[in-house]
Amino acid sequence: MNPNQPASELREALAALNPYFRRALWFGLVSSLLMLVPSAYMLEVYDRVVNSRSHMTLAMLTVLVLAAYALMEVLEWVRAEVMREASRVFDERMSARVFTAIFEASLKRQPGGSPQAMLDLRTLRDFLYAPVLLALMEAPVSLLILVLLFAISPVLGWTSLVAAVLQVFVGWRNERSTQPPLLAANRSASAAQQYADSSLRNAQVIEAMGMLTDIHHRWLNRQREFLSQQAKASLQAGIYQAASKFLQTTVSSLLLGLGAWLLLHNQLAGGGGYMIVGSILGGRVLAPLVQIVMQWQLVVTARDAYDRLNAVLTAVPPRQPSMALPAPKGALQVDALVAGAPGSAVSILKGVSFALAPGEVLAVVGPSAAGKTTLARLLVGVWPAMSGKVRLNGADVYTWDKSELGPHVGYLPQGVELLDGSVADNIARFGKVDQAQLEAAARAVGLHELIEAMPQGYASPVGREGAVLSGGQRQRLGLARALYGRPALVVLDEPNSSLDEQGDAALASAIGQMKAGGTTFVVMTHRTSVLAVADKVLMLRDGQTQMVGPRDEVMKALAEAVAKARAGTGPGPGSAAAPVPG
Repeated sequence: MNPNQPASELREALAALNPYFRRALWFGLVSSLLMLVPSAYMLEVYDRVVNSRSHMTLAMLTVLVLAAYALMEVLEWVRAEVMREASRVFDERMSARVFTAIFEASLKRQPGGSPQAMLDLRTLRDFLYAPVLLALMEAPVSLLILVLLFAISPVLGWTSLVAAVLQVFVGWRNERSTQPPLLAANRSASAAQQYADSSLRNAQVIEAMGMLTDIHHRWLNRQREFLSQQAKASLQAGIYQAASKFLQTTVSSLLLGLGAWLLLHNQLAGGGGYMIVGSILGGRVLAPLVQIVMQWQLVVTARDAYDRLNAVLTAVPPRQPSMALPAPKGALQVDALVAGAPGSAVSILKGVSFALAPGEVLAVVGPSAAGKTTLARLLVGVWPAMSGKVRLNGADVYTWDKSELGPHVGYLPQGVELLDGSVADNIARFGKVDQAQLEAAARAVGLHELIEAMPQGYASPVGREGAVLSGGQRQRLGLARALYGRPALVVLDEPNSSLDEQGDAALASAIGQMKAGGTTFVVMTHRTSVLAVADKVLMLRDGQTQMVGPRDEVMKALAEAVAKARAGTGPGPGSAAAPVPG
């Protein structure tokens, strides 16, 4: 790893768990050593009890071995609880960071902006107390047992060592043969899940136009590919798991036979008891390796989850703390703004500039694909600019800590998204509800009476994505959310697209009232009703400023341009030849 690069967040989070790993390792070491108690018990019974024929010796040995068994089980339980606590600490440290990274990746349209990262975090968390990881911790004990086998007889020791090497080879072949189909299966499963999620989001369109059969066939093809690759991986894994289990069983019997052969040739020190002990110890040498091979798919899954999650966290670094800024007053300055979608080199906005004083209303007009929605996203700091700046009271909106800036900004995107919760939750932005401001925002958009008529009033649930509300009601609720708390800057993207005449009038009235209180508005619109309360108008075309200035001047210039175009004596209203000085 490059020393100049920052350490991986995941690696640091796992390194912080070292005290838990060490504690579990010691518990596992003692517990594994206690696994030798049955062998010691057998030797003592053969040696002491059979020769002395003492019932008391047998009873005492039996009590001791039972106590050792009980202690071993307690240690195993404690070790599992230690690792479970480690997983809780790991989740507590990383869950908020991963959630934020997913959110920002989705916001910036980067890879990783999906729930998969949370699933990967859960996979890593569960792996921390999985039996396969505990088996890995028992490897040092296997080395100790191997030393004991060499002490009993070098022949038994070398046989066990060769068997252990073969077991490692089986695990390596298992990895090489199952990894490609597992990766393909994971990709196919992810594609099938994403396709299913997309279909569910468009369920009404699919049902209305009879698209379900064809959609189902496409999803089924992805699902079959996933099942096929998973079956291939399972078949390969099953073969190597069977080979691993066969090797373990064979080695135990082989060591027993070798011990007998050595005993017959007077080459086994300690007599017949050590023949059986050698067989038992040989099985214990391979036991952790067999468990690792049997559950290798969990290791591969955890490793892939680590790689994916690490890539997301690396691509979306944590936000750096910024200096606290005073609350904005609504003075908006846009300087030579050039911008496009995140991750794209194609510019949508090309040199847009304007300025608004607190309490001014700017109406942004223009044809579809003119860049209005892109401008809205930049004004609230959702998207970064390629060049140029958006400043609110002199501070860069994009770099401003949104937890500080957010309460002073209202935003209504073109597609209104409501979150599962109550009406009050959605209007109050899921923060602490101020009842007076809540009702003021609802009244401003003409929703208060409608909400009061609901069975639970402001506590009424809106359903998933606002499913229980009509399109117009969702848009009004989104407007109320944008106006809640009387923010300093409000950006509305096509706010009246789903409103009737009454809602349109309520919107114009709300803008008029709040501008009088110093709120600055930028409204992207195709409808003329907002123009009545606008102070300035910005006309965009192909991402460029065609006209910008006081409303009456721009409207007059547009009317003159339309008249000339109809008369065939001048450029059309969208032409760059008809600008108005801003």
